[in-house]
Amino acid sequence: MHKDEFGMAEMFTYAVPGNEQEACEASRRALLSQGYIIHEANENNVKGRRKFQSDDETHVEIEFNIVCAANSKGSNSATIFANAVRDRYALKKNSSNASLGVGGIGSISLPFGASNDSMVKVASETISEAKLYERFYDLVERYLDDVKVPEPESTKAETGSANGRSQP
Repeated sequence: MHKDEFGMAEMFTYAVPGNEQEACEASRRALLSQGYIIHEANENNVKGRRKFQSDDETHVEIEFNIVCAANSKGSNSATIFANAVRDRYALKKNSSNASLGVGGIGSISLPFGASNDSMVKVASETISEAKLYERFYDLVERYLDDVKVPEPESTKAETGSANGRSQP
């Protein structure tokens, strides 16, 4: 199935309280908790990859790409843009043949017995299964409290008057 059109974005976006650094750190921790190897992580971007071997001849890799962006100024919320790409590899068998020259008959090609097996990428697709993203966002929510940066004491104690004195 091939889709090029733009459609519903809910699956690939998720709003969270806090800033983009906190959103990306929670996303990084969510991926780590599921066995992903993090290839890139900074304050607004995370990339992680996980490999699966379903059988002797099939290999699958999933790469999550996450970008975290602050929402409108002063909103203290961010949006996580996430997509996952699944690459599938299949075993390709290449048998080697050897030629043998026989006097009077010519040359004979015989199977050599050795083979060069290699994994070849056979498919690459953006995963569009909403349940995968829902489970990812649930994990992000679980890690958000762990990454919250405490507010400085100066912003917690708001003054009640313009002259800087607090009111009782």
